[in-house]
Amino acid sequence: MTDHMDKLTVITGTTASGKSDIAVELAKRFGAEIVSADSRQVFDGLDIGSGKITKDEMQGVPHHLLDVVSPNEFFSMAQFQKLAYDAIDDILRRDRKAFLVGGTGLYVNAVVDGYNLHEEKPDPVLRKSIEAKPFDELIEMIKEADPDILNRVDLKNRRRVERAVEKALSGKYKDAPSSPMYETLVIGVTWPRDVLYERIRIRLDKRIEQGMIDEVRELRMRGASDDFLYRLGLEYRYILMYLRGEFSSYDEFHDKLFMEIRHLAKEQMTWFRKRRDIRWIDMDADPLAQASAMLEEFYSG
Repeated sequence: MTDHMDKLTVITGTTASGKSDIAVELAKRFGAEIVSADSRQVFDGLDIGSGKITKDEMQGVPHHLLDVVSPNEFFSMAQFQKLAYDAIDDILRRDRKAFLVGGTGLYVNAVVDGYNLHEEKPDPVLRKSIEAKPFDELIEMIKEADPDILNRVDLKNRRRVERAVEKALSGKYKDAPSSPMYETLVIGVTWPRDVLYERIRIRLDKRIEQGMIDEVRELRMRGASDDFLYRLGLEYRYILMYLRGEFSSYDEFHDKLFMEIRHLAKEQMTWFRKRRDIRWIDMDADPLAQASAMLEEFYSG
């Protein structure tokens, strides 16, 4: 890593791990601002279901890349990367520290690794033909075109898989090598599996109590399409299905959603294990002290 590179701290980890709370406390200690790396929190109005931090929870710490796009609009990884770079650079220019915080692995990787991404005008005929194909066929098309692409695509998000196929078929995935923009410290936050699952259950029940189902109902009333909500996955998908009467009971809906969030946590850990640079903190042994020591070392070096 070259000496002149600006420093960026990344705080990532599994869903329901508490990374947002830790990030706020660390930001207060180190004079940092937070850039969100969450693929759903970029959307305006997706608050409870996405776990978007509230103004009170921010405790005065500035947050960036929340509510930057309207529902129904497509938001690409390249768009996120550009906005993240702009926000991080602005923070650093003001002699503040920048924290990238969130659990969307692709968004984290795009910034930390410096993916070379390009936004080009789509071929409408190609796009329409791809959107009409079954999901399994799209995965096979990616494997045939370039299996390595699978490591850079959220396979739970059909829209992103469609765009990956589109890029693969048009040759746009043959990007230049990645070029990191920052020297990074990547801190990981998670819990033992049984503890994490209980945290997921408690958080799910709390969000439902806070009005998560009503949030989806209101989003639909304000024009968010069912297709958009379904493609968001997890809470938004299953609440949409519940509102459309696709579950036999509330309990069936709740149990299925709980299992899917648990599955997401397992997938996130699989994803994060691919990053050898993550320094995991022990949540049972004063995590703030551990993370603070890492940050002191990072910024003094």
